[in-house]
Order: sequence, then C-alpha cells, then structure tokens
Amino acid sequence: MVSTETINIEGSIFKAVTVSLPKTTLLTVSNDVGYIMCGALDVGLLNTKLADRKIVAGRAVGVKTIEQLLNAPLESVTLEAEQFGIAKGMTGSEALLKMI
Repeated sequence: MVSTETINIEGSIFKAVTVSLPKTTLLTVSNDVGYIMCGALDVGLLNTKLADRKIVAGRAVGVKTIEQLLNAPLESVTLEAEQFGIAKGMTGSEALLKMI
C-alpha cells in the first residue's frame, strides 16, 4: 500500500510518501530540491555512481513512521546536500528546511 500526505514545516510544504512492503516500510519526505528517506536510501551510491545527478538527500535509520523520520538525526547525507548546509546529525525537519 502507498500513502501520501502533505507536511507543513514552518510554513514550507513537503510531500510525504509511505510504502508498506512485506517486513519493511519505505519512508520519504521531499520537495522540488531534495528529500530525506529511511535506511533504504543508499547514500554511497548517490555520491559515487550517481554523482552526476547532484542529488540532495539525507538518510535516517531505525525509523518506522514519517513523524520519526522528521525527528530522527540523519545518519548520512549526500555530498550535494552538504552544499546546502545539511549535515549528518541534524534532524530530518532541519534538513528539509535547508532545502527551501
């Protein structure tokens, strides 16, 4: 099952998507600039083989809901995200606000 919702963070609108799969749930919150995602995101792949795409993204692990994703510290971020001031350890919400 796939569900979507609109998230408002300090007046900025983001799209949240939850994909329920057997034994796991994929979570992402995005806007036109970039996204944060659950542990399924492969930041290493984005930084190496897909570097030419300049993807702005961050990864939080151990999260099971969109609310947890927004409040969890990011475990890793892409090199392009760092250019926006997004850093490992900031919360998902903090990272998203850097993407506006």
